[in-house]
Amino acid sequence: MPLPDYYVEAVYKDPGLERYRGNPLIEALPPIMDLQALKAKLTGKIKFNPKDCFEKGHIRAHQICALLDDFFQPLAMHKQLEEKISIMIRAGYVGRNLADGSLNKLMQESYERIMAGESSSSRFVQSNSTAKSLSLIGCSGSGKSTTINRILATYPPVIYHSKYNFIQLPYLRMECPSDGSLKSLCLNFFREVDRLLPTGYEEKYARKRHGTEVLLSLMGQVATQRAIGVLVIDEIQRLTLKRSISKEAMLEFFVALVNVVGVPVVLVGTPKARPIFELELQSARRSAGFGSLFWEPMQSGPVSKDPRTGKVQKSEWVAFTDKLWQYQWLTQRDEVLSDEVRDCWFDLSQGVLDIVIKLFVLAQMRAISTGLERITVKLLSTIYEQELKPVHAMLDALRRNDPDLLNKYSDLQLPSIDKRLLELKALIDNQQHTKEAETPFAGNDKALRLYTMLQAMGCDSDLLQPLIVKVFKDHPNLSLPELSRVVLDWYASSMTPAKSPQATTEKIKQKDWHTLTSDDLRFKFSQADKGLLYHDLRYGKELFDIPSWLKRVG
Repeated sequence: MPLPDYYVEAVYKDPGLERYRGNPLIEALPPIMDLQALKAKLTGKIKFNPKDCFEKGHIRAHQICALLDDFFQPLAMHKQLEEKISIMIRAGYVGRNLADGSLNKLMQESYERIMAGESSSSRFVQSNSTAKSLSLIGCSGSGKSTTINRILATYPPVIYHSKYNFIQLPYLRMECPSDGSLKSLCLNFFREVDRLLPTGYEEKYARKRHGTEVLLSLMGQVATQRAIGVLVIDEIQRLTLKRSISKEAMLEFFVALVNVVGVPVVLVGTPKARPIFELELQSARRSAGFGSLFWEPMQSGPVSKDPRTGKVQKSEWVAFTDKLWQYQWLTQRDEVLSDEVRDCWFDLSQGVLDIVIKLFVLAQMRAISTGLERITVKLLSTIYEQELKPVHAMLDALRRNDPDLLNKYSDLQLPSIDKRLLELKALIDNQQHTKEAETPFAGNDKALRLYTMLQAMGCDSDLLQPLIVKVFKDHPNLSLPELSRVVLDWYASSMTPAKSPQATTEKIKQKDWHTLTSDDLRFKFSQADKGLLYHDLRYGKELFDIPSWLKRVG
């Protein structure tokens, strides 16, 4: 009988440590990852081709939106989390070994405990001493769930050991129920196991009115039978919604979860759940664990130098935004991210990963729909004010560094983001139809791509149209690079004399100045606040540097 698609058959490899050798549950896991392997496994698979910048707007919109799901750049905190989860899974299996019978012993002990109606774990301390707990706290959008999912995806969800006729679950991820009930949380555990395996635990145990203590013991039995490597519980802040449950009761539950179930547990939540773990840190009864990770948003940070080499070291914010900046499908894109745009980007997003990426995606979509075709400070500010209103309170709390406000607003989401992206896509489609209707080669995709590309290079659009029509008539079989060279030669030749700057100026209406090149004074005027253009101009660039000249002449 063939295995289901998401099962893998165990292949045993040397785990590299004596402590782990001889344990099939550990030897069947993927190798422990070094830094290079981690980057390769976790980094998003977005591909960027420069020629795609000159595709039609509605095509580029799909590429831009893919950033929301597929862009992921590993940071130091992601590496730290992966290492902890890797250790927790393997260390948790040390006391559970298929080869030496210790797993069967645990199953027998769990069974006896349930039959005796016992919930205390004191009798079996030795058998679950390798279980650890870890809490991960961070505001919405900090990448907790995304990172956890990417790390867990480096392990197969189900491993079948044909030699032992045994099924292993390296991890089990579940969410706290929306009603904040501890009993519902236990039932969610059985539901997730049923989703992966042909079992009926939820139906079996939901019909009986078991208390949480009995359900915990049953969870321990199932976790042992299925050799669960780590249990990840997300959205634990939902437990604070049920006011009938005290912080002490929740702490007792989590301590029992590790001690009774005997499986490493990772608890993930927003700062609303922080009081539970602050109580745990003060408690002398806290379970043996890896402690808590508090994920703060990225900090802009000053540029530093390596004391050994003297080379400039980028902060994580600079490295992250430089990487993300490469994924622009805009015809007038700036290749280098300016300090002005980077600083504005940080101020608006406060380094919250989800907001950083959504701001970037929405800015590109708006840039295409308006014809701006580049990202500017004014555009980012407009997007923030118009599209990100639901998270203003949370971001203001981060700017003020106010823990109480952050606890209050840390769960804010952007529920309308998908709807807004669809609206922008529709706007881009309408703009594309209008643009195609205005060009004499609307039915020729290759000609339109060439037209857009040469426009982005600064060629006058009125001169380009007849040249592109002519080149496709004379040389229909040439490639796009060859066609561009021919058109540029014609454009520069005396056969097609360039119009005077004054004539060109008259043809660009003020409402379209935002589509001009970034170094054009008319474009700068379109981006400046009313009456403040002079403040945006720089000495030695757009302005004659009179102060420096006066210093030189005395």
